[in-house]
Amino acid sequence: MKDKNKNNNKPESGKEELPEQENTSAPATDDDDDGKINVNKSVFQINREMMQQRRKEYEEQQAAVEKEAAIREKKRQEAYDRRIREERIELMRLKQGIIEESETIHEEHEEPLKLTFRKKIGNFLYHNKWWLGIGVIISCIVGFLAYDYLTKPNPDTVFLLIADNHTVGVEADLEGYLKQFAEDSNKNGKVSVSVYYIRYSDDYLSNYANGSDNKLTIELQSADSVIVFGDKKLDEICEGSEENIFCDLEELFPGNPHVKGHRFMLEGTPFAERLGIDPESVKDMYIALRLPKNLLYCSKKDMEKTYEKDLPVLERIIADLS
Repeated sequence: MKDKNKNNNKPESGKEELPEQENTSAPATDDDDDGKINVNKSVFQINREMMQQRRKEYEEQQAAVEKEAAIREKKRQEAYDRRIREERIELMRLKQGIIEESETIHEEHEEPLKLTFRKKIGNFLYHNKWWLGIGVIISCIVGFLAYDYLTKPNPDTVFLLIADNHTVGVEADLEGYLKQFAEDSNKNGKVSVSVYYIRYSDDYLSNYANGSDNKLTIELQSADSVIVFGDKKLDEICEGSEENIFCDLEELFPGNPHVKGHRFMLEGTPFAERLGIDPESVKDMYIALRLPKNLLYCSKKDMEKTYEKDLPVLERIIADLS
């Protein structure tokens, strides 16, 4: 029985079981001794390590380049400073008369730049453009004033019409009628007259809008005209001062039935017929002659010249209407 049991304890295969062997192999490293890449790493990990290695190499190269550039700049600056010191010493020696010529300091003479005629003009215009612009503007202003002065009408006789009479001042050809009595006093070969109509009404706002007060002041303070056509509005303006403003026509035209003090009354004369208008349009209208005197914009002498020139014109007008 014992032998049987012993036989039963033996393995059926007739072979003895071998004891389990421990795994004594060394753990895997990142890289083998021969430099081969460990296949156990992922592709992304390998790329990251390669990029890091390249960045490190680039930074080392950049640092070396910068260091070399710094060394070159330092040497250049040292050479420059040394040359400046030498030139200063040489210059001091020249000023002190120790030496007559310097081997380090040399005067540089630039050759004059040769420009063509076209380039010279362009260069002049470029460097003087502001002054040329100012000159052009001044020339334009002077030219305009000269043209305005030369082309401005210079009438032989100027008449003033101070009234609120649209028919006589605008519709009627008053200048055409008065022109026949004027002379070529400015000797320009033709006779011309002008009538300055200053509309003066009872409406203060209308007078202000038309600038009637300013026009009236300017004309009555200048020597451009001495013959004035007016009506009751002119009487209101000059009330109490007529003797200081106008001549006494009774002394100049004694016995004339249309003369009343300083007025030559147009009502009852052929004046309306001459102009081709309704006689009612000239009611209360008259002609007056200003006295020569010193005024704001002229002297008595200037006004006397106008007076002597226009008095014969007034005489011919009154002779035609009497």
